[in-house]
Amino acid sequence: MDLPALDWQFFYGRLAWTIVLATLVASLLPAALRRSRPVIGGLMLAMAALMALPDSASPAYWLVLAFQWPSGVLLGCCLLKLYTARAGSPAIACMPTGIAAVIALVGSVLYLDAIGLLSLGLYYWGFGPYGAPLVALGAGASCALAVVLGRVRPHALIALGALALFSILRLPTGNLWDALLDPLLWGWAVIALAIQCGRWLARKRRGAQQSGRGVEA
Repeated sequence: MDLPALDWQFFYGRLAWTIVLATLVASLLPAALRRSRPVIGGLMLAMAALMALPDSASPAYWLVLAFQWPSGVLLGCCLLKLYTARAGSPAIACMPTGIAAVIALVGSVLYLDAIGLLSLGLYYWGFGPYGAPLVALGAGASCALAVVLGRVRPHALIALGALALFSILRLPTGNLWDALLDPLLWGWAVIALAIQCGRWLARKRRGAQQSGRGVEA
């Protein structure tokens, strides 16, 4: 089991929480402000200054206690969301339904296993000296192929970056699962699925109402 160097882990943690919190705050701003580069740049600088505070004065200290480190995938999704919010940027769904479903399903199984409701030992497998690196290599090759073929390219690049962080620097924790998934990312996926489900039910209800009006006419 290879763990990341503490210096790299602390640097990654502060940088990652800077980007994640900046994304969360930006999502609460009016659309006009979200599209402003100076506003987002100032927000990033403010968050970076907060995270750079020493020890327990830094919000990163308490965030790590509550949520551990952001996964590489969450970090990438936050960067994608900040990028697509800019004026003139292409419209890209940061959490598409298919990807959200995979994250929600895998996360549910992993967390049920972690609290003992399942007995699969999945999380500890992520520290494996042979299996986890081989899976990371295979997954990275698949992501690279998806990028070349142009299939879900932004998300394939995000996953490839997370796998590279794990493979090269063992970030964020030395566990493959922590590189790909974390509680905030899982919650984001579950909420995105719930919203999509609500929209689908609303469309279905409207369609049924329109069909009923057509029959009455």
